[in-house]
Amino acid sequence: MKAVQFSRFGAPQVLEIVELPDPHPGAGEIRIRVRAAGINASDWKKRQGLMDRQLPQTLGYEAAGIVDEIGDGARGVAVGDRVFGASPYGAAQAELAVLSSWAPIPSALDFARAAAIPAAAETAARALDQLGVTAGSTVLINGASGSVGSAAVQLAVERGARVIGTGSAGTHDALRSLGTEPVAYGAGMPERVRAISPSGVDFALDVAGSGVLPELVELTGAPENVITVADAVGAQRTGVRFSRGDSGRATYALAQVARMAEAGRFAVTVGQTFPLHEVAKAHRVGEAGTVRGKLVLLVE
Repeated sequence: MKAVQFSRFGAPQVLEIVELPDPHPGAGEIRIRVRAAGINASDWKKRQGLMDRQLPQTLGYEAAGIVDEIGDGARGVAVGDRVFGASPYGAAQAELAVLSSWAPIPSALDFARAAAIPAAAETAARALDQLGVTAGSTVLINGASGSVGSAAVQLAVERGARVIGTGSAGTHDALRSLGTEPVAYGAGMPERVRAISPSGVDFALDVAGSGVLPELVELTGAPENVITVADAVGAQRTGVRFSRGDSGRATYALAQVARMAEAGRFAVTVGQTFPLHEVAKAHRVGEAGTVRGKLVLLVE
């Protein structure tokens, strides 16, 4: 099969499309013929050598496609089903991918938008679980307009929480449409939050990593009421929790989001798509930060 790989660290041009052996699902897993694969910031961090140091490396933890092989013990799925899900092997940007968790693609979504969901939905649901966000909670989401942020907004609203979200002025209409009360980020953000929620907020989730953890602690009253998925250094300095999947992942979120999307209660924005062989171009666009919405590779 064709797959994205790099054999040295560096700029996007180190990315190659190579031939690799076809993978096969283990117990409880499935294999899909990939139609679309999501791109995340961790992809270019890995390519730059800022994360995993082994070489060579493949890329991709989320994909959507058509089931073509089923491992022992995998239930509720059949060859030919359209599914989206997560791969634990970091090799989903390829013609074939093995998934360990998945859900049916709802009729409301195409392959590209389905492939944009898994990482964001799981990260958002896990962080909300760790915070304890429930009906009646007031939660502030810093960076609410990004992929993880918008997923967190919609999942928190689904739980019955009041959601306040930071974003640039140009994102406020979109944030309102998702059910959040938008405030501008930057200097004076805590005052703007208190203007609409005088007693502060119960919880805060930082997905932007913009250096505001001290302000979030102030607004919530204690470090344990704040989680970040983007600022590990700031978390160490402030006593805030940094959310990882080490103690378990919220894979249930895939099926939940599929149900929400089918009912018209979950929206996902794909900013730009690229054919698999243009993965280097996709990295350049992603690193430039000029496109709002998820970047997705399409596999013919």
